[in-house]
Amino acid sequence: MTAFGPELRRRRMVAGMTAAALGEGVGFTKGHISKVETGQTRPTVAFAVAVDQALGAEGALLGLAESELIASRAPRLPGVSGSTRFFLGRERELARVAEFLDRRSGGAVCLLTGLAGVGKTALALAAVARARTGFPDGSLYLDLRGDTPGAAEAQAAESAQRLLVMLDVERVPADPDARVALLRSVLHGRRVLVVLDNARSAAQVAPLIPDSPGCRVLVTSRRRLAALDEAWRVPLGMLSQPDGESLFHAVARASAERGDPAVGEIVRRCGGLPLAIRIAAAQVSAGGWTAARFLDRMAREPTPLDALDDGERSVAAAFLLSYRALPVRAQFLLGLTALHPPAALTPGAAAALADLTVPEVERLVDKLHDAHLVTRAEGGDIEVHDLVRAFAERYVLPEIGDETREAAWFRLVDHVLGTVLAADELLEPHRTRPAVEVHRPRALPFADAAGALLWLRAHTYTLARLTELTAGTDRCWELAMALRPFFFHDKLFEPWVATHRAALRTVEAAKDQAAAGRILNSLGMAHIESGRLDEAADCHSRAAVRFAQAGDDHGETDALSSLAWVRLYQGVPDETADGLRVALDAYRRTGRTRNVVIAQRGLALALTAMGRFDEAMELARAAKDAAQIPVDTAMGLNCLAWVHFRAGLPEDAARAYTEAADLAERAGSRYELARALTGLANVAAERGEPRLALELWATADALDIGVNPVVAGEGGARLALEPEARAAVD
Repeated sequence: MTAFGPELRRRRMVAGMTAAALGEGVGFTKGHISKVETGQTRPTVAFAVAVDQALGAEGALLGLAESELIASRAPRLPGVSGSTRFFLGRERELARVAEFLDRRSGGAVCLLTGLAGVGKTALALAAVARARTGFPDGSLYLDLRGDTPGAAEAQAAESAQRLLVMLDVERVPADPDARVALLRSVLHGRRVLVVLDNARSAAQVAPLIPDSPGCRVLVTSRRRLAALDEAWRVPLGMLSQPDGESLFHAVARASAERGDPAVGEIVRRCGGLPLAIRIAAAQVSAGGWTAARFLDRMAREPTPLDALDDGERSVAAAFLLSYRALPVRAQFLLGLTALHPPAALTPGAAAALADLTVPEVERLVDKLHDAHLVTRAEGGDIEVHDLVRAFAERYVLPEIGDETREAAWFRLVDHVLGTVLAADELLEPHRTRPAVEVHRPRALPFADAAGALLWLRAHTYTLARLTELTAGTDRCWELAMALRPFFFHDKLFEPWVATHRAALRTVEAAKDQAAAGRILNSLGMAHIESGRLDEAADCHSRAAVRFAQAGDDHGETDALSSLAWVRLYQGVPDETADGLRVALDAYRRTGRTRNVVIAQRGLALALTAMGRFDEAMELARAAKDAAQIPVDTAMGLNCLAWVHFRAGLPEDAARAYTEAADLAERAGSRYELARALTGLANVAAERGEPRLALELWATADALDIGVNPVVAGEGGARLALEPEARAAVD
């Protein structure tokens, strides 16, 4: 291979240039040119770049210089410094980074992203510490100042210069492109690990990526930097509860005892965010606070963010930097998310808050998601970390005018009510329901009854909490009543009772007797289903009075019918039969088919309790045959099966329960499925098949919905049969 010096002299002579002229053109002396040509001085890459361009060598001279540089490899670079003393957990993420660093092909960049304070830099430094032996030429660290308060973000040319200085390059070109080219040349052929911390944009990073197959780059950023499309991505979420507690104890040291429940609650209130946990633990460690007293402070402050500030570090300040980089409309949307209950928002709910179309709001969510201020869940919902929500509520929402906030709130409530009503109509298309004037969403997040049920289950907390927050408005009782069929379907007694109590306070304050009757009757049903019979009887009795005062004959009949059901469970089946016969006549006169079916089932159960099995079977069959929706058919089959069971007809009972179980599963009714399986287990126990009975009871229990023995005969029979079955197996 031709040496650099002779080739430089040859090309200079061909170009007709003297050593003095060339030196003047590239910023070096005539003597330096001569020493390089005669081999007395080794060329630097910066020198090679300059003369290569001056002589039009098209990289030939630079290539020779690089070869000589590699041959006389410079000493290993000093390693990245940085404490990893309080770095805990993250084994899965470290394994992902290690996998990237071990690769021998593919992209050279690994991108660590996450919310401010989540520990991106700590993870990068920990990964470097573990990987030092794999990069014999050293490691470099550079802060790109993407989110550094009061500092401009580093541009690629500046970053290239700083890295070249770290690499002991003496003369750095003034031209930005030449600096970047020189950086790549110096790194060529080496195995160097570079950490580019705190990046704001892909433009800061892309020019610095070496093309040497032995080099790797770890980039940390609060943004997802989608333009780095070839990057190996490692997103960082929150610490697990155990890892969060370990971090707290590592920082607090002897100032907090292991197993202290206050520490666990502090970590939970920090939402697993490492920065928040470290600030809290440091304040306990510094003295003046015990974990219990600091927890009390977090609870007393207007927001936990006020406690998570030690004078030098602040969670709110960290979030503020990310917030200020957002477009104004994205800032506005972040503030409005604080109006939503602390749970995931649907895109439709976010659009209602901001008074935008879903596509418009999705584009703003993209900005928030890119900044890690919100997270898109797999199903498309928008998740906001508790501390980010607290930040939005404390610092952003107050900047939005009262009228604007109020309008956004009522748009959200209307959107949710319209969606719930649409879901209810799919689940129970034949149910009579009061007319409600509300704007219906143009696009629903479900297309059929099964989808509606999944949506209601996914957002139960939000729907219940929103109902309670609307107390004092008509929307409160309208939402409560719209949700009642779903609560009944899934036997969700706690939100059922909580929403209806809020609704009852609202309608009683408004002196709306008809609405009060509806709420009381629905609340009584919740008490029946959960076995609180005295409370149920009180609610239905009061409901009948309210309906009578409102002149609502249909409502009064419903209340008295429900009261008759209570008497059945209280062990007075003759009163039940009398009451339901009156209700049944009224329902038939007014053409309320579904209520006819319900009354027939109740009357069949009452007659069964009275030992009048033939009449009960006839009514149960009539209820099954007249049912208009699958879940009512399943309920009719379970009713018929129970009559057969009590009548001593186990084969008939087993057939009906089997059919009920199949239909309930297809209809998505876990309760009727659990009831049917419990009934089948009871039949098996009666037949002398204890192992099968135990297996079926266990299958019913696995549905995690419960068959209350107070209101379901199958549950009561199980209480009597299960001990004998277990004793037989043992």
